[in-house]
Amino acid sequence: MGWSSWSFLKGKVSEEAVKAQVDALVAAGLEDAGYRYINLDAGWSDGWDEHGVPKPNLTKFPEGMDGFGAYLHGRGLKFGVYLLPGIEPKLYDANPVIAGTTAHIQEIVVPGLPGSTHKGTYKIDFSKRAAKAYVNSVVEQFALWKVDFVKFDFVGPGGGNLPADNREELKAWHAAIVRSGRPIWLELSNYLSIEQAELWRATANGWRIENDVECYACGRSTDPAVKGNLTAWSRVVSRFSDVPQWIPYAKPGGWNDLDSLDIGNGEKDGITPAERQSVFTLWAIECAPLYLGSDLTHLDADDLKIITNRDLIAIDQAGIPARPLDIQQIRGKTVQAWMTVEKDGTAVLALFNLGAETAEVKFDWREVDALRDTHFAEHAPVMVDLISKDEVAASADGVDVTLESHASQVFRLKGSR
Repeated sequence: MGWSSWSFLKGKVSEEAVKAQVDALVAAGLEDAGYRYINLDAGWSDGWDEHGVPKPNLTKFPEGMDGFGAYLHGRGLKFGVYLLPGIEPKLYDANPVIAGTTAHIQEIVVPGLPGSTHKGTYKIDFSKRAAKAYVNSVVEQFALWKVDFVKFDFVGPGGGNLPADNREELKAWHAAIVRSGRPIWLELSNYLSIEQAELWRATANGWRIENDVECYACGRSTDPAVKGNLTAWSRVVSRFSDVPQWIPYAKPGGWNDLDSLDIGNGEKDGITPAERQSVFTLWAIECAPLYLGSDLTHLDADDLKIITNRDLIAIDQAGIPARPLDIQQIRGKTVQAWMTVEKDGTAVLALFNLGAETAEVKFDWREVDALRDTHFAEHAPVMVDLISKDEVAASADGVDVTLESHASQVFRLKGSR
């Protein structure tokens, strides 16, 4: 849980700009709600040192990464940075000696193969001993800076621009982090291949299951109502259909990453109030990382209520992802029901209407009992609306809820087992 710089700042990240976000995060009570990771995305670095290890941009971050990390830790927060796999062309051309070896960078590169799914990087050859030494040197520097989080972007196999294969590099990174003794959270991006899900689990703590959530077209728009919007419903709705296949891999140690939560700036979020609630609800019931991408210095009061809903945050942190209920009455429709049963025996039921029109979500308790280890048909549960906090007397027959377009409702079901 925390804040990531990409959605709002893109490459314009700087010490001054991020400290303003930190001040706003603390003032709004987001730190107390659990949002503690401050993750610098692209733009923090500026070249490499004499051994090819990334250096901070001292114009943007005058205190360096060690100083900026110390500032964050002094405020009780965590410190994250961003990196691409592979070797960039400028580093290849500089050809420095890898720390602790006599080998040069060019000696660990596979000519002609992409080093990431992003254009313009060269693949590292891990049959060369110095390749692991290079990864160790980068991780050792991050550990000295007391980095808590690394976003490793454009990892393949997966999405992106090129068919890269970073599997050996991921193994080397995992080993280097263990070797360093520093508990660094490794997050993989973007749009990883599910065929390698077991490897992502073995080497990392989180992995993106979809493409970027940001609305890049909004930044280019000349329409004042769209210009600068963070995201759009079309950018988020695909997560509802994509995440179910990934659910078996989400468990302590590694989680499905649905990308940043671009919620916090009201209309400039680019999605309606109902859509914002649906997005946050999905992220929470899937136990996904909750890192905000909005401008925290202009927080919207209604958005703040959504992202600080302690009941939904508790569901996210409980770590038992919900699964869709395959119910006959709603199969193939735009309405969905998702459920999880938590360790205390209570169930969480989330209802969504992904369609363009108001719709009814209706099903029988007996159908739920047949799909889950519940006994709702015998003992109708007490339903607590986790948004309004109202108790709803459950019908003995089942659920019958009407939802507006793109709206949701989420309940805790008590007395269900």
